[in-house]
Formats: sequence, C-alpha cells, structure tokens
Amino acid sequence: MTGVIIQPSYIPWRGYFDLIQRADVFVFYDDVQYDKHGWRNRNRIKGPNGAQWLTIPVLAKSAVADSRPINDVRINWNTTWNRKHWATLSQVYGRSAHFDRIAATLKPFYERHDELLCELTIDLTIALAGELGITDTRFVRSSNLGIDGTRTQRLVSILQSIGADHYVSGPTAKAYLEEDRFREAAIALEYMTYDYPEYEQHHPPFDPHVSIVDLMFAVGPDAPQFIWHRNPT
Repeated sequence: MTGVIIQPSYIPWRGYFDLIQRADVFVFYDDVQYDKHGWRNRNRIKGPNGAQWLTIPVLAKSAVADSRPINDVRINWNTTWNRKHWATLSQVYGRSAHFDRIAATLKPFYERHDELLCELTIDLTIALAGELGITDTRFVRSSNLGIDGTRTQRLVSILQSIGADHYVSGPTAKAYLEEDRFREAAIALEYMTYDYPEYEQHHPPFDPHVSIVDLMFAVGPDAPQFIWHRNPT
C-alpha cells in the first residue's frame, strides 16, 4: 500500500500528478502551515512572452507571523481573478487542438465561488487527475484524520492510519526527514526522481517548470506518456 502526503496546490506541475498516479492513497496535507510564497495559490504557464504567474488572491492575515493552516486560508473575492485566469488560459491556449477537451474540465472551476482556497485547489486537482486517467487513487485530507505530532512522526502516523507500508516523497524532503522513524514503523521510504521528456510547447523555448495544464493543452490525451509512461511518440 503506497501512500503520498503533499500540500494542496493550484494547478500543480506534472511531477505532482506523477505522485498521485503512484499512490494507492494520496493525502492532501491541508492542515499544515500555509506558505505564503509557495505553490498553494499560484502556478506558472508558458505564454508568448515567457512564463507567467496565475495567482489566486487570498485574504491577508493581520498578524505579523501568518501561522494559518492551509485549510483556513480564504480566497479574496474583491477582484474577478477567476475571470482573468480563464481569459489568460483561453488567450494562451485557445488555438490548441485540445483546448475544447481540456476546457470542459477546467472552466467549471473558474465559475465557482469557493470561500476556502483548498476547496477549489483540491477539487480541481482531483478533476485534472481524472482527466489524466487516474481512477484508482483514493484521496484523503489530513485534516479529516485528526493526527498531530512533529514533522516526521506525524507523517508516519498518517501513513499508519491509512494502512500504508510504502511512502513516496519528493526529493527535497531528504534534507529533513528522520528516516529511522520510517524504518522503526516498517514503512519503506522512496524519494522521487523527476526526469521527464520534453514536449512541443505552444510557446518555445521549452520550460519544464510550468503547470500541468500546459502539457494537457499541448498533447491532450497523450499527456500520461510524458509523465509516467515515459515513452512519448
């Protein structure tokens, strides 16, 4: 039983979906501290003038140190950011042969009015995973598990609660994970290696550090060949 635990993000890159595809149970780590300058509310696409950010505005916290958990962060609806995001996506990718197919999945989310950031980003991520053909992974939110603890021990406890004996982690976690805790719990620990082939982007030169939607608009149903199948045609 393979488990993956990662923070919810806005239209994440293809490595995120590689992790989802590998997981029997994928845990959205939604009750850890919100990182203001991370990927929770923003991501990049590749436009004609290079990479550009799409950022969901969130309501600011009055305290100097913002210690809110991700699942407590609220979207700021003082601007019509959703319309702007959809207009940008339509402008950048509208001539794609796969636009109508991918737009059918994406557009309904830009017509929603979620108060909480994670309600939108989690549902959107699950929908995109389905469009990629991921149907066997079970999704869980850590906030529904009621598990506390220090960084590594909490991860181990979450994995135990979902019955996982194999944990796949992003490579940067190697710097801080206490690997002995996984060994003591008889949970195999694996670090991801992100090594993906290039694809023909609508606006070259190629930039690998962009949202999954760039790949989906570019190659449509062939997207998995550029993520986990690794045999692009």
